[in-house]
Amino acid sequence: MTKKFYAEMIGTMVLVLMGCGAAVFGTGGSAVAAWVLMVAFAFGLAVVAMAYTVGPISGCHINPAISLAAFITNRISAKECCYYMIAQVTGAFIGAGILYALVRTGAHTGGVTTTGANNFGEGMLLPAMIAETVFTFIFILVVLGATDSKNNATKFAGLAIGLALVLIHIVCIPITGTSVNPARSIAPAFFEGGTALTNLWVFILCPFLGATLAAFTWKCLNKECCTLKP
Repeated sequence: MTKKFYAEMIGTMVLVLMGCGAAVFGTGGSAVAAWVLMVAFAFGLAVVAMAYTVGPISGCHINPAISLAAFITNRISAKECCYYMIAQVTGAFIGAGILYALVRTGAHTGGVTTTGANNFGEGMLLPAMIAETVFTFIFILVVLGATDSKNNATKFAGLAIGLALVLIHIVCIPITGTSVNPARSIAPAFFEGGTALTNLWVFILCPFLGATLAAFTWKCLNKECCTLKP
């Protein structure tokens, strides 16, 4: 369990450092296509890199929503799920802390964010909740399908999951900055404060809701009751 804990902690640290780092040190904002693509690929490539690094040790969840779905689909125990989530949040704080230190010591280049925290504009609560729930649902379905033991192409799971995350970021960044990962949101919001911290509940509740829906959907898809009979 100790190895899995450190693997999840390191993997989540890298995800936050690289993904949020691209948002922090890049310039342009969500209105600039190049910035959106840069941030989207930073998150996706971080997942691909960690999938083939810590994946053999812990499965590379690096996302509490994935761990919750894995628990619901009986892939990990409740105890493992809790350990994974603690490791992921710890790693996220380390990654966000490094970014915060870089910004505070003068490395910030004047980008649109200083921590990579998720947020949304006034009057955008409902769209934000819908987006985070739906896009997490899609992402978790990809994760569960790509890593299923019956899938003969599981060696490409890391690539499929990373590219799915890129796709989701491209669409969702203009709405919320894209979370679909409570750990990725908790740590940057802590350092950002303000409305990012006030609105944090959305980026915890909705990804967990989306993950739960995805897990039960996947369980249903794998049951005979969902098979069309002639």
